Amino acid sequence: MAEKINKDMTFHQVLQMSPKVAEVLGSFNLGCVGCMGAMKETLEQGATAHGLDVNDLLKELNLLFED
Repeated sequence: MAEKINKDMTFHQVLQMSPKVAEVLGSFNLGCVGCMGAMKETLEQGATAHGLDVNDLLKELNLLFED
């Protein structure tokens, strides 16, 4: 599987890709839709700040875009 989403992308960039992204983020208790940090914070920064493994988050997000 080729990754479409990587750890250096901002939450804002990823949220623009699909409405389903917000559902995945919500399943990790990340309320990024209303967060001011979402514009500049990378997935890695946000995951770390919330005590999450960024690789788990990336895996779930990239499942949305499997062919």
